[in-house]
Amino acid sequence: MSDPDRTNPKERLSRRQYLRGAACSALVVSVAGCQTDGGDGEDGGGAEGQQTATGTETEQQEEGGETQAQEETAGGDGSLTFAQAKSPIEFDPIVLNDVPSAEVAGLLFDPLYTYDEGTNLVPQIAADMPEVERNAQRWIVPLNTDATFQNGDAVTAEDVAYSFTAPVEEETENAGEFSMIDTVEAVDESTVQFDLKFEFGAFDSYLPWEIVSKSVREEDKEAYNTQSPVGAGPFTFEDWQEGEFVRVTRWDDYWGDPTPNLAEIEFVPVEEPTTRITTLRTGENEIVKNIPPANWQTVEEMDDASIESVLGTSYFYLAFNCNEGPTADPEVREAIDYAFSMDSAVEQFVEPTGERQYAPVPRAISEDWEFPTDEWEQVPHERDVDQAKSMLDDNDNVPDDWSARIIVPPDDKREQIGVSVSNGLQEAGYDATVQRLDWGAFLEQYVSGSADDYNMYTLGWAGSPDPDTFMYFLFSHEEIGTTNGTYYENEEMNEQIMNARQSNNEEQRREWYTNAINTVLQDRVHLPSYNLKNSFGVRGLVNDFQAHPVSQFSIVSNYNNASVE
Repeated sequence: MSDPDRTNPKERLSRRQYLRGAACSALVVSVAGCQTDGGDGEDGGGAEGQQTATGTETEQQEEGGETQAQEETAGGDGSLTFAQAKSPIEFDPIVLNDVPSAEVAGLLFDPLYTYDEGTNLVPQIAADMPEVERNAQRWIVPLNTDATFQNGDAVTAEDVAYSFTAPVEEETENAGEFSMIDTVEAVDESTVQFDLKFEFGAFDSYLPWEIVSKSVREEDKEAYNTQSPVGAGPFTFEDWQEGEFVRVTRWDDYWGDPTPNLAEIEFVPVEEPTTRITTLRTGENEIVKNIPPANWQTVEEMDDASIESVLGTSYFYLAFNCNEGPTADPEVREAIDYAFSMDSAVEQFVEPTGERQYAPVPRAISEDWEFPTDEWEQVPHERDVDQAKSMLDDNDNVPDDWSARIIVPPDDKREQIGVSVSNGLQEAGYDATVQRLDWGAFLEQYVSGSADDYNMYTLGWAGSPDPDTFMYFLFSHEEIGTTNGTYYENEEMNEQIMNARQSNNEEQRREWYTNAINTVLQDRVHLPSYNLKNSFGVRGLVNDFQAHPVSQFSIVSNYNNASVE
């Protein structure tokens, strides 16, 4: 399938793919995929995360029991301070593209669907699970008639339809997440019908999307984004000074269940990771986000704090410029695989904040889909610098004076992955430089396809619990220039990804994805690196806060309801 914009990638760049969490997420902000900035907090944090659906809460409900979160209802008057990795910049879900903003917006806006404590989808503004017709080309969603916006207006089917179509109609940077939608129709006040352009079994992974008030937003979009966002979530917007704080207060008339135990949350940006940990120790902040590897043990040994973490639905990797330069040759990419040990790099620079990953989908997805992970773990080579040198020396595409250029975003872990590669190449007799760029410069360069800009780069991706949210955005030809900075093209692989995307047959999809991943790994388009944990340092006076594999920050949900003593 041709892409008319392929030659002009920068115009098609979607920042949400990099920074929005995890699905990006919201508390829960969900959806397709997000390039995770996830590191030591430089730009928003952690990856969306891995998942293993436990079904515990569902089972309790079926048995007539109640979870702790359900037992606890409103009434607390406590306030909580939460240290973010950066300051939010906007709050309208239709346009926002950064994780810190999403962390706040997830409390102001409720999604159509959310997740249980694992990765099972549960209704939020929706009243029930969707009715799927036409072999997954039509999805009909009933709405909870109790759902209400903070201005007192009922949440209607028109609001839901608007929330899913506005990103495309306004050509926002989030438009690509709903490219599969043909039409969204408000069948009546409490029923929404999605008709898709093709059969799409993964559409449920795109349904956890936050719902905005059409009437209020259309009145003044700028004010809605930065001054007076009105959602249907459990907290209302109180005050904000960019770079200083955001304050939200409990909405006592919240229509949902449970109502928050916290009366107020103040978000404060603390960009330097070690400083963030210090504020936890001193009690300046009750929860801090993203525990760096070097500080993990420090937090574990604190008497009055602990770590709450879970492996996220994320994927971090070293990628190659397959468009031009020596790394366009797969034998050169294989030689680089020999030049260093990714196992050692992850062990030294990532653990215990994450774990080694061998495929471009998180472990939990691989397990759910019964992918051949044992085979994929055998693909990377053991470190053999002599073999790397021999392969590079004998390759006519590698100049004798080649100096490999590796660019990395502002994250210590990914920088160290780049340094590990650089050191290995230097041992093999070739110069290599690692350049750490700020996010703006990095996002401009890594999609240029120019060998002058990069031969390799390190990045991360966060998605929802379906392989489509990784494979389509990272490897399909349709997304070259948006998220596929490798410019790798393989028609057979692309056909398998698109076949899987346009199907509702899970067994067939599994086979197509398995074949596509085999190709990606054998051609070493990426060298998979690690899966990051969603991690938080939590003071002992905070009760019932639980990290979530997909959501980046969940303070009140169907499985927990935080309070402060």
